[in-house]
Amino acid sequence: MKIAAALTGIALLAASTAMAAGTKTYQVTGPVLEVKEDVVVVQKGKEKWEIAKDKDTKVTGDLKVGSKATVSYTMKAATIEAKGDAKGDAKKKK
Repeated sequence: MKIAAALTGIALLAASTAMAAGTKTYQVTGPVLEVKEDVVVVQKGKEKWEIAKDKDTKVTGDLKVGSKATVSYTMKAATIEAKGDAKGDAKKKK
């Protein structure tokens, strides 16, 4: 029984690791405009990129306003609200 539980745990860990590996990472580089406990703002061209950070965010070097930084990030949905079937909606409009 313990062996089965251990094997199940290993399988779940492997599956979650495989899914995490599939998440695409993006980067933005530019001068730092603002640094707060939970956010860093970087200028890219004419746009200001506000990227959330937390206690687990790894920061190397001296992150401060005016320094140049490269921020690596992933996109993660906070909420998703499905609005129904597109085919079903098309039939209702007729």
